[in-house]
Amino acid sequence: MIGMNIGDRLKQRRRAAGFSQRELARRSGMTNGFISQIEKNQVSPSVASLKKLLNELSTSLTDFFADGQAIQTTFYSRNHELPVVAQGSFHYQQIGYFRTDRAIDMRCERLKSGADRRIAQSSFVGEVCAVVLKGQLELTLDDEVIILDAGDSYYFDRAQAHRFRNLNDDDCELISAALTRPI
Repeated sequence: MIGMNIGDRLKQRRRAAGFSQRELARRSGMTNGFISQIEKNQVSPSVASLKKLLNELSTSLTDFFADGQAIQTTFYSRNHELPVVAQGSFHYQQIGYFRTDRAIDMRCERLKSGADRRIAQSSFVGEVCAVVLKGQLELTLDDEVIILDAGDSYYFDRAQAHRFRNLNDDDCELISAALTRPI
């Protein structure tokens, strides 16, 4: 494609996924400097390197080069077909992972015992919400600590400082949704 800017596209996809350059570098096993050079169009990645980066962003090569045209506008999937986007103490599956132009980041999340994630401030605008399906979640918004049990929910400004913790022995499961558009 004439005039294609791989660096800008990668940067746009990375931001839409909510990753910093450092996070994408850590997940992909590449250096932050290399990703920065790609995004500034100072280097051209090999197909293998680009594919590895896109896998971390839950994007195929086909979707990446689709000029913003969605390959498919509707989709359904079975539980076993949802891609695992993150593993570890915070495990989540991405709903609608194939949509490169999606406006909603919807996830099935599982926080293992002891999971603790603090987000000082997000570069995203809009709201984030969830409902706890199982277990108990400690949510901190600024300095306010709220304990949420199964059936409870939250809804707040995505740019607000927040923290999620699972202080129990059992996993905490929830369904969450947020806007994916960066500032």
